[in-house]
Amino acid sequence: MQKTVLIISTLDTKGLETEYLVDKLKALGLNTLLMDISMRGDAPSSADIPPQRVAAAGGSDFEEIRTSRHRSQITNITMAGASKIAADLLSEAKLDGVIAIGGSTGTLMATEVMRSLPFGIPKVMISSTAALPGLATRYIGTGDIALFHSVIEISGVSDLLKNVMDRAAEALAGMVLGKITSAKTGEGKAIALTMLGPCEKCASAVRAGLENKGFQVIGFSAAGIGDRAMEDMIASGFFQGVVDLAPGGVGEHLFGFMRDAGPHRLETAGKAGIPQIISTCSVNHMTPAKSKYKPDFHERRKYDLDKFRTWIRLSGPELEEVAGAFADKLNQAIGPVNVVIPQNGWSSVDSPDNPTYDPQEDQIFVESLRRKLKPGISIVEISANMEDEAFAQAIISAALEIF
Repeated sequence: MQKTVLIISTLDTKGLETEYLVDKLKALGLNTLLMDISMRGDAPSSADIPPQRVAAAGGSDFEEIRTSRHRSQITNITMAGASKIAADLLSEAKLDGVIAIGGSTGTLMATEVMRSLPFGIPKVMISSTAALPGLATRYIGTGDIALFHSVIEISGVSDLLKNVMDRAAEALAGMVLGKITSAKTGEGKAIALTMLGPCEKCASAVRAGLENKGFQVIGFSAAGIGDRAMEDMIASGFFQGVVDLAPGGVGEHLFGFMRDAGPHRLETAGKAGIPQIISTCSVNHMTPAKSKYKPDFHERRKYDLDKFRTWIRLSGPELEEVAGAFADKLNQAIGPVNVVIPQNGWSSVDSPDNPTYDPQEDQIFVESLRRKLKPGISIVEISANMEDEAFAQAIISAALEIF
C-alpha cells in the first residue's frame, strides 16, 4: 500500500511554499494529506484538512478563532484539534510520517502535534527559527523529531528554499519508504535503564548482565530530558521493567535545577504495575545553573564534572525532603519495587578523595526513605560503591528476582 504523510502548514502565510513541498513528496511516491493550521485569513483553504475541521476537533469553530484577540487561547485550541486529528489518522492506519514548515509560531504548533504521536513515527520539522536560543529544546522536548534548520526564511519559492525542502522531503521519504527496524522491542522483555556518566560503569555492567539473560535493555541519559522521555515511553507500553539507577531528577524538580525531570518522574512505572529497581546515583547532589546560585551555594561542598557542570552536595534537610518525594511517588506503585543503595558512595564522584563524599550524611536519606515507604517496598544496602562490580551484580540479581 502507498505510504501516507501528513503535511502541516499555515496556508494563509506559506501557501506557495507548501504547494511545492506537497508536489515534491508526491513525486517521491508518497500519498499526502495536507493539514492547514492557519488561524487567520478569509480565503477558502485548499487543504485536505482545512482550518475549520481543525478548529472543530479542538472544540471551537474557525470564525471564533479567526476573530479572537486571545492568541494563546486560540493557539492551544488549534494544537489540540490538530493533535486529535493526527491521532485519529494514526489509529486508522492512515499516517506513516509527518512533515511541517514554519517560523516560530508555526514550529511551536506543528512540533506540539508531532510530540503527541508515538516514538518511531517519522517526524521532520523544517523551521527558520530552529537555532534561536532556547527554542530548539522546546520544539523537540521528549519527541523523536528531526529539526531541520532552513537558515533562510520560508518565504518565496527560491532555488535555495527548494534545495532546503528537497533535502527535507528526501529525508522523510527515506524514513517512510526505507527498510527501518520496527519501533517495537520484539521478543523478550524490554527494560528501561537510566544512566549518567558518574555511574556509567555500573549501567554498562547491568545492561550486559541483563542482556545475557535475554532481556533488551534501552538506556536513557538521566539529565532531565532523557528520563522525561523514558516516563513517556513507559506510559506508551514500551517496557516491562525499569532499572532506575539515576533518579536524581526528582530532587532537581523539587529545587528547580538543571536536571529537572518533571513532576511525574518516578511515577509512571509504578502506576502501570511495572517492576522497578531503584537506586541513588546523583540523588545526593544538585546541579543548579551557575547563574542561579544562591549565596550559600558558593560555600557548599562541590565537585566540578567539567567547566560547564558542577555538582553541589545536598544538605541534610534537603536529603530528607527528597526522600519524602521518593516515598510519595514509590508508594503509589501497584507493582513490585526494590530499592538497592550502595553504602560506600552513590557514584564515581562519591569517593574518599572527593570533598562531597559523605556516606554518613547519605544515611539521612536512607533512613527517612525507610520510615516513609509503605510495607512491601524493601531497601537493601550493599557494602560497595555504585561503580564497584559487586554493586552491579547486586542490581542484576535484584532485577532478575522481579522481572
